[in-house]
Amino acid sequence: MSDERKISVLVVDDDPVIQKIHKMMLKKCKIFETQVAENGKQAIDLHRCGAIFDLILMDMEMPIMNGIQATKELRAMGVDSMIVGVTSRGSDSEKQAFIGAGLNDCFAKPLTIQIISSFLHLIKRS
Repeated sequence: MSDERKISVLVVDDDPVIQKIHKMMLKKCKIFETQVAENGKQAIDLHRCGAIFDLILMDMEMPIMNGIQATKELRAMGVDSMIVGVTSRGSDSEKQAFIGAGLNDCFAKPLTIQIISSFLHLIKRS
């Protein structure tokens, strides 16, 4: 991915292992602007302070504010970033509820480099 445009990514997950895995994969995809939030409230607060991200990787289950609540709030605030849900839950109904909150897509965690690359290509085209 040799595009001059840097893509900024927010990883929202309370699991430090998943945070590291996703940050490592993003680095392999040449994404150097990565920030981490440990729960949905931190993600909301970052946006309220003026932060803007091209891609948000949003965990579904977190303390303080879960991914569904945070996604609804971000969309209500007018955030139009690509938000991709990441969950360890396998049930279709749970994934559909998460997608219904305003996600662009939802995948099982941890993500793969192939999945992350597909998001990045979509973002770079826009």
